[in-house]
Amino acid sequence: MSRGAAFTYSPLLPTGEDLTEYRLVTDEGVDVVEGPGGRRFLTVEPSALTALTAEAMHDIAHYLRPAHLTQLRMIIDDPKASPNDRFVAMDLLRNANIAAGGVLPMCQDTGTAIVMGKRGRHVLTDGTDEAAIALGVYQAYTRLNLRYSQLAPLTMWDERNTGTNLPAQIELYAEDPGGHPDAYKFLFMAKGGGSANKSYLYQETKALLNPQRMMQFLDEKLRLIGTSACPPYHLAVVVGGTSGEHALKTAKLASAKYLDNLPTSGTMLAHGFRDLELEAAVLELTRDFGIGAQFGGRYFCHDVRVIRLPRHGASCPVAIAVSCSADRQAVAKITPSGVWLERLETDPARYLPEADLGEEQPAVQIDLNRPMSEIRTELSKYPVKTRLSLTGPLVVARDIAHAKIAERLDAGEPMPQYMRDHAVYYAGPAKTPEGYASGSFGPTTAGRMDSYVEKFQASGGSMVMLAKGNRSQQVTDACKTYGGFYLGSIGGPAARLAQDCIRHVEVLEFPELGMEAVWKIEVEDFPAFIVVDDKGEDFFAEVTKPKPVLTIGKR
Repeated sequence: MSRGAAFTYSPLLPTGEDLTEYRLVTDEGVDVVEGPGGRRFLTVEPSALTALTAEAMHDIAHYLRPAHLTQLRMIIDDPKASPNDRFVAMDLLRNANIAAGGVLPMCQDTGTAIVMGKRGRHVLTDGTDEAAIALGVYQAYTRLNLRYSQLAPLTMWDERNTGTNLPAQIELYAEDPGGHPDAYKFLFMAKGGGSANKSYLYQETKALLNPQRMMQFLDEKLRLIGTSACPPYHLAVVVGGTSGEHALKTAKLASAKYLDNLPTSGTMLAHGFRDLELEAAVLELTRDFGIGAQFGGRYFCHDVRVIRLPRHGASCPVAIAVSCSADRQAVAKITPSGVWLERLETDPARYLPEADLGEEQPAVQIDLNRPMSEIRTELSKYPVKTRLSLTGPLVVARDIAHAKIAERLDAGEPMPQYMRDHAVYYAGPAKTPEGYASGSFGPTTAGRMDSYVEKFQASGGSMVMLAKGNRSQQVTDACKTYGGFYLGSIGGPAARLAQDCIRHVEVLEFPELGMEAVWKIEVEDFPAFIVVDDKGEDFFAEVTKPKPVLTIGKR
């Protein structure tokens, strides 16, 4: 019998040295005690885990990493960026500045709370770590102006909002983080539905593992991400994996920059590594899509992480994930010196340029107080990609409201008059702070309402729709048939919209649905772009088609 190779070991993901800048949250709830054999043990009280979690969830709802803000400013300063790229980047910087005030979160979808912890062998707790972390999530979401998005399944078909944003996704591991037995390290994330829905797993084969086929594959698949998850993205691509689920998890971690310090080449130890050459090639590929930062240009992505993992010879999973413009994550640690959290940027105003970019490409003013027929006539004068500024009333309705209205139509009832008279904004607000007209109130992914459009427009409603992201062909066909329009709102700047653009909010129908109710809002200078028009033109139709691509390293 042949003997195998000598035993060697490497972690699948050797993450390297931690270069994070931390700030002290508290030194309470931690202590060092002497143990058997002269070993020193770090004791961590549940209160320390709860305090750290609550602080982390606050920070990632309101602050961004300096590197992310620097990348937004680079778009503004790049002469190759399109005017729409720069306009979106500027709006996102303004939004970050407002969110940093600690009142309005940067995005209305304040996400699923995700916590990963790695506890060293010399760290002692009372064993209720998960419950203590969940309590911190609870405190943050119930005390801050965040949104409750978690639904409890009561039956296979019936759900109810938990009213706390629990449960959180909490994963705890027993290992010495960074080789430190007396440390407890964490990654905190808030993952909104838009970017979570853009996680993909493809089960491929060895045939994918050549430069030309890989670039063709990525050209096709990456375009399908579209803009509904609010670019510019931090994109992660993982090739290989000991299982499909491990590939997907690695992609999520990579999109959060958690794996930036991986090795940059492979060895017979079979660990994962970053492929820097392919990262540069894929970034350039996305620059050529024409999708840009939501409405045309170069900045579909800020950056790309490509990670190669070992694989079973009969399996080649490929995972793709993004972190969106609400780039919400932070690392943390508990050590003998205290409870520490990654230092995020609390003064994003310093990344804003002195000049206002609003006049670089003046917006077309649209008065929403006019009859719907006149609004449509005005919109019909302009091509797709035209930037608009909306002032007047909007109706707000999304998934559940659309389903209820569809049930009425199926029962022979008429389309509600408010859906006939007003443009409909797909959105769901976060909690309203005292003294504000609304909470953070950014757009919802439009594609979730695609199946309703033809029926609604045939009944005289939804003639002008406002949301984020690309739409399906059935929406384009309906708009051409019935004379409708789909306007794209910038995905991401929910705090800025609440502070600067939304003047009044009232419930029209279904108040029992909370943020899913039908609302009427008054807006002023609300930014939007024509994406689908009444002639059947769709801005995204051309840029989402795969094109011939070059091999890696050849331009």
